Amino acid sequence: MTEHVSIPTAAGAFDAIAAGPADGRPVLLLHGFPEAAISWDYQVAVLGDRGFRAVAPDQRGYSPGVRPQAAAEYGIDELVEDVLAIADELGWARFDLVGHDWGGAVAWWTAAEHPARLRTLSVVSTPHPGALGEALRTDEDQQLRSQYMRDWRSSGTERRMLANNAEALRRMFEWRVGNSRVDEYVQRLSEPGALTAALNWYRASRPAGKIGKVGVPTLYVWSTEDVAFGSTAAFATEQWVTGAYSFQMLEDVTHWVPEEVPEVLTGLLLEHLASK
Repeated sequence: MTEHVSIPTAAGAFDAIAAGPADGRPVLLLHGFPEAAISWDYQVAVLGDRGFRAVAPDQRGYSPGVRPQAAAEYGIDELVEDVLAIADELGWARFDLVGHDWGGAVAWWTAAEHPARLRTLSVVSTPHPGALGEALRTDEDQQLRSQYMRDWRSSGTERRMLANNAEALRRMFEWRVGNSRVDEYVQRLSEPGALTAALNWYRASRPAGKIGKVGVPTLYVWSTEDVAFGSTAAFATEQWVTGAYSFQMLEDVTHWVPEEVPEVLTGLLLEHLASK
């Protein structure tokens, strides 16, 4: 049974959903934009039923208790520190880390910089930042796909996204996520300051240093109809993993993998976790 918990840290209290026995093998799941922890509710429930202790937090800016105003507070260093702070508060010396979209980017950086903390890494949609960076330099298709990242840094983005009953926000989900779930995302992001906080992930300055290769056993799941991430970076991600690596390509699935094909993704996660 899924429960709602609050995780206090020095940065503030993170809201989260959780399931499974307190002494179960720990799994932390990180959501992306413009979603929330509940994007993982199916995976959290199944993992909990299988004896894992699965926790999915509303990340920085999405949890009202951790919503700083300045874009500078949403740099990758702060986001990785949140992951470690949450794990520390939960008493997890080592854990399995799962991420989708922006949560996937944070997961890659965490694995690269703190490999000793992770048992395994599973990333959905988001290629390794090194592979994505190279594609942005050399691949016109990826450059076009990523134009939105620059567009969303403009000051009028919140107004455009929330206009006409948040039509632009709703359209992002490509009708692959249930209306009631999208309604909840829109309601959350319509709270004062919430959408600005979420967009600050894009407005924060990018890391000055280069990310290294990942030696943690890694599962990478990419879907062929993903509008944000093309095949160039997806296929190149293997070059950035030195540990055991599994690449799973889902045909005819969009960017919203955790909610569009929850059973398929959960099966892949369980297989990966069981192998390590």
